Amino acid sequence: MSSNKIVHVAVAVIKNQHGQIFITKRHKESHQGGLWEFPGGKVENNETVLEALKRELFEETGITLIQASPLIRIHHDYDDKSVLLDVWCIDEYTGTAFGKEGQNFCWIMQDEFLLYDFPAANLPIIKAVQLPDKYMITGSFNDEEDFLIKLQSGLEKNIKLVQFRAHHLNAAEYFAYAKKAYEMCEKMNVSLLLNTSVDYFNKYQAHNFCHGLHLSTKELRLFSEKQIDSDLLLSASIHNNEELLLVHQYNFDFAVLSPVNKTLSHPDSLPLGWNDFYQLTEKSTLPVYALGGMTENDLKMAKEKGAQGIAAIGAFWEN
Repeated sequence: MSSNKIVHVAVAVIKNQHGQIFITKRHKESHQGGLWEFPGGKVENNETVLEALKRELFEETGITLIQASPLIRIHHDYDDKSVLLDVWCIDEYTGTAFGKEGQNFCWIMQDEFLLYDFPAANLPIIKAVQLPDKYMITGSFNDEEDFLIKLQSGLEKNIKLVQFRAHHLNAAEYFAYAKKAYEMCEKMNVSLLLNTSVDYFNKYQAHNFCHGLHLSTKELRLFSEKQIDSDLLLSASIHNNEELLLVHQYNFDFAVLSPVNKTLSHPDSLPLGWNDFYQLTEKSTLPVYALGGMTENDLKMAKEKGAQGIAAIGAFWEN
């Protein structure tokens, strides 16, 4: 961490009814001038983050904030300053956003971010914006028919991110199932990650029928970033600060941190609890999902404690 004083910045992710996201271009004479950014500004000494966000949004974009929810907090060091970006999704507002201070602005879809240049500190925000707040991990099933029925049922709960986990299958069976799952996920605009080893992933050319790879903690420790197509989503299971550092070192897209609560599947594992979970997410510059005894009722708490959202088997797969 830099010795510079940390500048606390409130940042907003504004979406319209078409799912487009509002971005503005920094004036050339400002810090990081000429780059695109999410609107927001410095939190003053006498303000809460939400008060600063409301003020900045009205000053910069002309909208009035009604309701917002936390997305991600990012600590970033530039050569000349250190910033803490406190990023919030704007859930409800009035007015029509525009460049009220004369700055260029536009509305873009989630797959258009690569067309715009952003400050380095904004890149984790883009990852968080592109990920949903629910991550379904597949659970038990009897056969292929049962698997596809349960997968379909899960996807109908508006799940947009799935990890196919099935350690009881041999490799050939696993990837045969994966191809079927991919067909279903593609039809419903859902991202599918495979939970397997890098070696098997490459051997079966799985990049042709998935959207990413999820690594166990053991596989994470063996990982080399040169082994996987950079266009794929990469995630990993982590349990502590050492493993969190590894996913940052390899520039993963997100991580799954567990166990937050006690679980039936791992009764001997000591749960982190929400306070320790928060301490770890505060060190992260990538999205982190909370796993371990999660239900949809935990989603609000998870976000308040720095999570992208919740990952679960029982809450999504088995209900």
